[in-house]
Amino acid sequence: MIKLRTYVYIDALQPQLASYIATASQGFLPVPGDALLWVEVAPGMAVHRLTDMALKATRVHLAQQVVERAYGSMVIHQRDQSDVVEAGRVILNHLGAGPQDRETCRIAWHETIRGMTPDHCVLINRQDRRGSMILPGQSMFILETEPAGYITYAANQAEKAANITIIEVRAVGAFGRLIIAGREGDVDEAAAAAIAAVQNPSWT
Repeated sequence: MIKLRTYVYIDALQPQLASYIATASQGFLPVPGDALLWVEVAPGMAVHRLTDMALKATRVHLAQQVVERAYGSMVIHQRDQSDVVEAGRVILNHLGAGPQDRETCRIAWHETIRGMTPDHCVLINRQDRRGSMILPGQSMFILETEPAGYITYAANQAEKAANITIIEVRAVGAFGRLIIAGREGDVDEAAAAAIAAVQNPSWT
């Protein structure tokens, strides 16, 4: 039996998130404004059949596919939202499921640290080279979720909500992680948007 762990739809990728995804993408690179669907299933190998069906049925592009033994995830995107929505419908029909059957997102950790020190910033910046840099004096917000894929939606909504910098978006594995930075007020606003996003992630 195939278990639907993550199913989340993004109507319009924000510029920083689109660029971040592109740094890890092994397929067709998304651009800002693309609609995107992130699907994660268990067991991992089942994602190959779902990918094949989505690509054959619509004009979507495959940005990323991660296949582990336990979990498999696929990221598809297209400028036309209707193609992405249709690809999702094809996937769900094959699974005999609806978006409501996806695993509920659980917040494993969230915290805001204010007035970051230079030493702390340097260490964080050396750990993740795909995102932007956090600067001394900025605030930092961390969010971890289970399943991992929902963190992408949180990142997109955070970027929509305020003028923040994306430091890290880790959306595969057992847990997802988002790190953002910026001025205190902007980080607070974006953090609230990110938490609200994972508490009620979109599917259309």
